[in-house]
Amino acid sequence: MTELARLKFYATQPHSCSYLPEEQATTLFLDPSQPMDVHVYADLSEMGFRRSGDHLYRPHCQRCNACVPARIPASSFSPSRQQKRILKRNTDIQVTSSKPAFSEEYFDLYQRYIEQRHADGDMYPPSRDQFSTFLVRDLPFSRFYEFRRDGQLLAVAVTDLLPNGLSAVYTFYEPAEERRSLGRFAILWQIGEASRLGLDAVYLGYWIKNCKKMNYKTQYRPIELLINQRWVTLN
Repeated sequence: MTELARLKFYATQPHSCSYLPEEQATTLFLDPSQPMDVHVYADLSEMGFRRSGDHLYRPHCQRCNACVPARIPASSFSPSRQQKRILKRNTDIQVTSSKPAFSEEYFDLYQRYIEQRHADGDMYPPSRDQFSTFLVRDLPFSRFYEFRRDGQLLAVAVTDLLPNGLSAVYTFYEPAEERRSLGRFAILWQIGEASRLGLDAVYLGYWIKNCKKMNYKTQYRPIELLINQRWVTLN
């Protein structure tokens, strides 16, 4: 373990919650002057931290603990019947890894995804600057996993390769290919990749019981939730 006690953290002022509009949120950030060290990141991921752009953060709300960190243990994951169908439906997709970079191809897909799937969210309207600040960071552990069929870009999974697992930062995909369930397929592929690499888990970010957009995460079983600073398994 790194010497986490030496790290500095800063909390934001309360602000409107992106997931539960009736709540006020406070976010805890690692000191941005701290170099983005992959081992520090891995240790903080065990404590429920996530990455956004150049920042590591976690919720630090005073009156609400609805955001629960979630991860899938790769070696014990067992796909459901529906998930097996999704895997079979996408056997014609090839996945390759590339370094994070800006391209019009990436941005065009991201723009369609945000405009058609998340027009009610914080990232609407999408812009090139926002896309770059959020996802295109020159970090040695960050990957763009490209999902293509016959050369056509269908999805990009922005993923961090950590010593203790894969951290699923963000996935955007072709909204016109709804039949493929590309978002779910990207998670299934990352679970398989973590297992292939001998990594412990895929970190999915936060699960929020009363947020419909987060409900899909508990469809992957077993899942582990960080409750009272302990990872608890739900089968």
